[in-house]
Amino acid sequence: MKLTTLTSAVTSAIALSAAAAQAEGTLNIYNWGNYTNPEMIEKFEKQYDIEVNLDGYDSNETMLAKVKEGGSGYDIVVPGDYMVAIMIGEGLLAEINAAEMENFKNLDPNWVDVYWDPGRKYSVPYQWGTTSFTVDSEVYGGDINTLEIVFNPPEELKGRINMLNDMNDVINAGLRYLDYPRCNSNPEQMKELLELLLSAKDNWRTMDYAVIEKLTSKDVDLSQSWNGAAMRARADRPTLTYAYPKEGFTGWMDNVAVLADAPNMENARLFVNFMMDPENAAMTSNFARYANGVLGSEEFMDAEMLDAPEIVMPASAPVPDFVKPCDQQVVEMYNKVWTRLKQ
Repeated sequence: MKLTTLTSAVTSAIALSAAAAQAEGTLNIYNWGNYTNPEMIEKFEKQYDIEVNLDGYDSNETMLAKVKEGGSGYDIVVPGDYMVAIMIGEGLLAEINAAEMENFKNLDPNWVDVYWDPGRKYSVPYQWGTTSFTVDSEVYGGDINTLEIVFNPPEELKGRINMLNDMNDVINAGLRYLDYPRCNSNPEQMKELLELLLSAKDNWRTMDYAVIEKLTSKDVDLSQSWNGAAMRARADRPTLTYAYPKEGFTGWMDNVAVLADAPNMENARLFVNFMMDPENAAMTSNFARYANGVLGSEEFMDAEMLDAPEIVMPASAPVPDFVKPCDQQVVEMYNKVWTRLKQ
């Protein structure tokens, strides 16, 4: 470490400690719905004498649209990997230089030099996981590790399927099934994709983000799902099984970031540092049921988290596919496909 870097880090640590001692006021967090541990928030409020206000959103795009309006009043947002890259490019995130914070030493090195934020100048890990689907094994006893049952379902599952109401997740699943590349701008391949989705939609019951509710109510027997949501649903419906389709599936990481126009900037920085503490990261994992990027958090995590099939991928599973942001031409083509699908 260079002397200048060391000096900067020490200065930052002193400033952070001073801010912690004097912290007061509010912190406004805009996070995915049903994704924040209330006990973790209470701990932060008591530790720093800061009142936290929490609002929820259902997609990266919903959050981005709100933030781009300006003057949202939010301090903290929790964008997915590709969305961090987009927001940095649009100047929407504050450069917080997490590497200079006291708890940065706890981050898993695998999650530091990531494509969406190399060196973690703008964000830190919150939770990471996969997007696949979960199936009731009592309803369907065949091989679930294939996208075939989503796009060409067996009789047992027809009309009993929920897909995420998410353009990227649905389109990327279709492209994997067809063995076509992501961020696809090939007109013929995209035409084939649309035909596939329209045909499959006839066998889908709903397209909804409320994965846990859809599964636990038995409104559906298969749902496209995030792995943590699948684990939470299985707690109420033990016959649910999470799939690792041979055609591939999405890997993702949600990240704690501070808005460039945050009204409570220092309180936001305190929260970022707070979330890199192993015990606090574990509190989030125990609630949301996803892994995090903080070393030592396993010591504080629920025992079932350490070997859950939704969290610990089998050796036979493909490597998760982290999809980078697509260029504008592709996004426009995706929007046309999505609009047609949702009609």
